[in-house]
Amino acid sequence: MTTWFRTYYEDEGLWLYFEAADEGCEVRRQDSRPVTAASLEEVLHLRDHADLAAMGRYERQYGILAEGPVEGWQDQPEAAEISAEEFERLWTEARRVLGDSA
Repeated sequence: MTTWFRTYYEDEGLWLYFEAADEGCEVRRQDSRPVTAASLEEVLHLRDHADLAAMGRYERQYGILAEGPVEGWQDQPEAAEISAEEFERLWTEARRVLGDSA
């Protein structure tokens, strides 16, 4: 089951928003500034169909995803599940901002 949730990164004063797959791996992630709005689907497509330069451009524009499962998020300050609709609204805005900055 897909899960959408947020955590607060106190050191940076930054909200992190995640979409995680059944096994807990990040599918998409974004930050509240936004500085990251990366998609596993896009990363895998670039890995399989593009070169390292294209991957580098993507990472500079949209950031990177963590490797492996997202664990322990429930124990983070102010962590909470969010709706798919809220995640999509935030995702759309982050991609608009980061896309405009490219």
